[in-house]
Formats: sequence, C-alpha cells, structure tokens
Amino acid sequence: MYETTVLPMPDDFEGAVVATLVCRKAATGETPSRRAVLYLHGFTDYFFQDHLAEHYVQRGVDFYALDLRKYGRSLLPHQTRGLVRSVTDYFPEIDEAVRVIRRDHDELTINAHSTGGLIAPLWADRVRGRGLVQGLVLNSPFFDLNVPTPMRLAADLLKTPLAYTRRALPLGVSTVYGQTLHRSEQGEWDYDLELKPLSGFSVHAMWLAAIRRAQRRLHAGLKVDVPVLVLASTNGLRVRDFVPEARSADIVLDPRHIARWSTQLGPHVTCVRIPDGLHDLVLSAEPARKQVFAELDRWMNAYVYQGNENSP
Repeated sequence: MYETTVLPMPDDFEGAVVATLVCRKAATGETPSRRAVLYLHGFTDYFFQDHLAEHYVQRGVDFYALDLRKYGRSLLPHQTRGLVRSVTDYFPEIDEAVRVIRRDHDELTINAHSTGGLIAPLWADRVRGRGLVQGLVLNSPFFDLNVPTPMRLAADLLKTPLAYTRRALPLGVSTVYGQTLHRSEQGEWDYDLELKPLSGFSVHAMWLAAIRRAQRRLHAGLKVDVPVLVLASTNGLRVRDFVPEARSADIVLDPRHIARWSTQLGPHVTCVRIPDGLHDLVLSAEPARKQVFAELDRWMNAYVYQGNENSP
C-alpha cells in the first residue's frame, strides 16, 4: 500500500542524516494521477494518519508524507530526537521530496501540522514564484508559544552560546496530549509509542531558539504566493493533568495565536476554526474530524482544483 524512499542528506553537526518519503498512490485506473499532496508532521511526531492518506487517494490525489530528519522512520541511533539548529535545516529534504514528486505531478499541495505548519510557509516563501506548490493546508500551525508572557520573553533571551547547545531545558513532562490520542489511554488512535512517546520529546535550547527565530520571521510577514488554508480549534486549554475537556480542545497551542498570525502568511489566506478540535485536528473526535475534511474539500475545490475539469 505504501512505498518508502530514503532520502540521504548531507551530514549535520551530529553526523549522518536521512529523511524518509512515504507514498500511497491513488487508484486512478490506467492514467496516473497528476495531483499530489505532501504531508509534513509536527514535533514529537511522524506520519501515521492513514485516514488522512485515504481521504486524499479516494479523491484521486497521490499522497506523500515526509518523516523529517531525526523523526520517525528517519531517526538514526546517534541522533538527538528532533534537534536542529534552524528550521531551514529541513529545507533540503523538502526540496528533494518536491523534486521527486514533481517529476510525475503537475499539481502539489503541502498539508502540514504544528511545527510542520511553521516550516511549510517559510519554505514556500523561499520558493515563491517558481510554481513548485499550488496551495498550503496548515493544521494547527506552530505560529507562537503557548506559554505565559514571562516565559515567552525568557525564550527570546536565548542567546549564544546557550542557544547553540544541546542542553535539555527543565520544562517538566506532561502526558496529557498523548493520553487524549492513544487508544491505550483516553484516545482512539494506534501508533508507535517509541516514535511518538506519550511524554513527548525533550525540548533543547538549540531547538527552542530555532523555533523562536522562525516564528519572529513569520510574525514580520511572509509573501507566500499561493492560497493558504489555516485550520485551528475554537477551544484552547492549558492543563497539566488529564481532564475530560482535554479531548475537545487544543492543549498544545493557543488557537487565538494561530488565527492572529495567519494574516502574516501572504495575501490569500483562509482561516477556519473547528469546534471541539484537538491539536492535530484530523485526530479529533468524529464530528470535528468530519468538519475538518469537509472544510478541506471545500477549500481545495475552490482554490487548488479551480478550473480543473477533473476536480473531485
């Protein structure tokens, strides 16, 4: 069902690096699909959302997912999970994945979640004018830190040399988000807890400094030249221990931040709020999940497949 391609990358500060491109082709008969989507995951994450792939392939769209360096299928034994010096470190594997996909496809949409939703518009801004991508779908993108103002200001004070160390920050551990997702706890989804542990990954000073630089760049304004759909929950909730309300809110990011900063992406942005959505909206309870896919279809038909006689 899925094909997997390892993409070797140049070594980084920890040594050898790879990314992994996963593909599921649409059943379109004798004529291959000329449309594709590329999925980018978030932090403490990898691609496992089979129902998202199924949604696209049922509509005649070839589905690709990229496990970024140091995540999921791409994690090597010597690497620190998720650790990069800059979000631009991911650009080479996105470039290569897009090159591979565009060999056989005329139309490409990037669908990105959380940290992937921060990386994707920065990449798209970099390649604007080249026609490589026809739309962006951002699922709860990581546009700002969901912390009190003093902690946000402290994060912005990360300077050299601290910002370039691999030091893990003493932020504590919460398993609440994982509990809302995994079927062994309070959720309905099954995935590899080694690749996506309930307690998440450690947050390192180097990574946090890289995220804040990327967020400041986005806050200053991008010029993404393709239509963008931003999806966020209507509900935000900060909790340290599990409560039933955690199953119907974004407990990772503040949806108000997402809505606010979506205006900085470019001239053509649609922002949709999903009642009772989780942080990863496609993993929400069925009513919210159905709305996510309905809004996705509506937007894709209006802006990506517009004028295409083969639109689903």
